[in-house]
Amino acid sequence: MFFNSLFDLLAGIPALLIAITFHEYAHGKMAAILGDPTPASQGRLSLNPLAHLDVLGTLMLLVAGFGWAKPVQVNPFYFRGDRQKGMMKVGLAGPVMNLVLAYLAAVAARLTGGAPPLLDAFLWYTLWYNSMLAVFNLIPLPPLDGSKVLAGILPRRSAMSLYSLEAYGPMILLLLLATGVLSSFLRPAVRGLMTAIATLAGLGM
Repeated sequence: MFFNSLFDLLAGIPALLIAITFHEYAHGKMAAILGDPTPASQGRLSLNPLAHLDVLGTLMLLVAGFGWAKPVQVNPFYFRGDRQKGMMKVGLAGPVMNLVLAYLAAVAARLTGGAPPLLDAFLWYTLWYNSMLAVFNLIPLPPLDGSKVLAGILPRRSAMSLYSLEAYGPMILLLLLATGVLSSFLRPAVRGLMTAIATLAGLGM
């Protein structure tokens, strides 16, 4: 989804900032709940977008329709209980937050039918960006959240093998982007999720 006008910028930028900020805040909050003080010590338990923005990832969101924020650093050695399951919970927290925000945006769009065009566009952008972040981050490739979720399900030895790919993850993602594989999967998946959320919220698309 591209910004072709000042109207789109005014509606889309706030939606983008909300999606990114709440996604990263959710990661940090879950880690804190599990006992890790690291996100708080680094100022990541904040709803200030400046605490979470990654310049390149944000530009990718604006230009290509998908991207990333500055990762929240966590230390699983602080976690209470199983560290592997704890990392899975931290990984899930961001996409789940995006799904909640996408649903709330769809409900708001239904309840404010006939709202001023700028508000209507903001709600649709909110639905789009949160759906996109949920789908993109659940790809099971390190360092994306989906890899942490998958590692929480796999046996410990297999999970360690998955984490060993983390150094190559960004290169693999760039390769998938350059070949068009990522876009061919991501766009229909996001559209499908948006349709499902809109239907659940009683909003026609």
